[in-house]
Amino acid sequence: MQKKKILIIGAGPGGLTNAMVLAHRGFDVTVFEKEDTVGGRNAPIRLNGYTFDTGPTFLMMGFILKEMFAEAGKKMEDYLTVKRIDPLYRLKFRDYEVHPTGDSAKMKEQIAALFPGDEGGYEKFIDKESRRFEKLFPCLQKSYSSPADYLSSRFINAIPYFSLFSTMFQKLGDYFSTDDLKLAFTFQAKYLGMSPWECPAAFTMVPLIEHKYGIYHVIGGLNAISLAMEKAAAEEGAVIKKEARVKRIITEKRTARGVELENGEVYTGDAVVLNADFAYGVTRLFDDGVIRKYTRRKLDRMNFSCSIFMLYLGVNKKYDIPHHNIFFADDYKANVDAIFKEKTLCRDTSFYIQNASVIDPTLAPEGKSALYILVPVANNRSHIDWEGEKESWKNHILDLVEQRTELKDIRQHIEAEKVITPRDWEDSYNVFLGATFNLGHNLSQMLYLRPRNKFEEVNNLYLTGGGTHPGSGLPTIYESARISANLICEEFGVPFSAPGPLPEKPLLD
Repeated sequence: MQKKKILIIGAGPGGLTNAMVLAHRGFDVTVFEKEDTVGGRNAPIRLNGYTFDTGPTFLMMGFILKEMFAEAGKKMEDYLTVKRIDPLYRLKFRDYEVHPTGDSAKMKEQIAALFPGDEGGYEKFIDKESRRFEKLFPCLQKSYSSPADYLSSRFINAIPYFSLFSTMFQKLGDYFSTDDLKLAFTFQAKYLGMSPWECPAAFTMVPLIEHKYGIYHVIGGLNAISLAMEKAAAEEGAVIKKEARVKRIITEKRTARGVELENGEVYTGDAVVLNADFAYGVTRLFDDGVIRKYTRRKLDRMNFSCSIFMLYLGVNKKYDIPHHNIFFADDYKANVDAIFKEKTLCRDTSFYIQNASVIDPTLAPEGKSALYILVPVANNRSHIDWEGEKESWKNHILDLVEQRTELKDIRQHIEAEKVITPRDWEDSYNVFLGATFNLGHNLSQMLYLRPRNKFEEVNNLYLTGGGTHPGSGLPTIYESARISANLICEEFGVPFSAPGPLPEKPLLD
């Protein structure tokens, strides 16, 4: 029997996961990637001997990554070297800092010392949010192609854990009384590109996941995951075509039949997987009139995440600071409001520094460091002139780094540099509005109300990535790929197994 042909647009984390899983399950898989390397926003950036992750630097829920390799008949350990990071990160407020850890006793000691009286709330947080995670995450591992999917007993039993009428910041008030301590457990809303004052309380399980299951680094950077998936997919027979930009998805009677490349080549298949940025894909890759629900007018009314201003620095010095460092603005709420409400640049801004070279010698030449600096900013609905602001904003961020961190002399040691602005994300990376965390994760854009893994507008078209269910972030993108792969198998009568139970222990102790 002839293999069914699957065409995948984009070799980001979702597309690569689809490729290795579907190829292992017996499909004829071809991936089209516009760049000369795989990974999308999870690709490497290489500058004069330095290697940087383009986007994600926090690997959470390492067990999900391990499961994805298992779905392709592989052992993750044969492809990647993973290290657990603890303390998880450093959180720097103006006058003190917190070092969250997965060690409950040490975490309680820190809270007692810095926020006396709130240490008892930590046990309550672990207990209640563990139950939320146990109830909600299995609901995120299934598709929502029909409202009837809400009628499963698993989903019905999970409804009370959604905390539908509360936000993440409000929910943390159930455990802690001090605002700074709440921020230490709500800044993770930024992973979703949202404000903790607007992010649904259901996502309070995200910091729990960090504390319970750990945060990991992959030697070579998280981009090494993409390169490993490329290798695994090729071993299973998938063909990955690089520098192969898709011009359009070929449709007949609202059914995807293939793709046409910019060079005129045409490929036909039995199903198409779209791993491009969702809003970019539906506005740029279809003939006029094909897309009726997610038109530009509809997208303009939808909620999109914030963007990020990125600074990648190769420096000829080693710095003795932790792997992950988050520096809070003096007025964090005003900074968040500037990003999400006013959509203006706020000089009193929070920023993040990754110093992965402290544990990974592969990222920079000996005695040197690859530093990654991320600043959350408004998406391109702000109309900020980034060509005009780019240099001055970069220098402002470097001023803040020199003033607030141990990197007092950083300018003297820079020998490689790259900047990515929200405008670059949109123009060079095809990220709609430069919204790097994709569609917002408000409840009106989740589950059945989010673009569906089996796309509702075009037959034979499946979605994977942050713009579909279950959302952005590496683990959930991997899950989106597993969901779409399972739906494809269901369509063509190929057997597969449902995800197993959540593990009791972290990936690495």
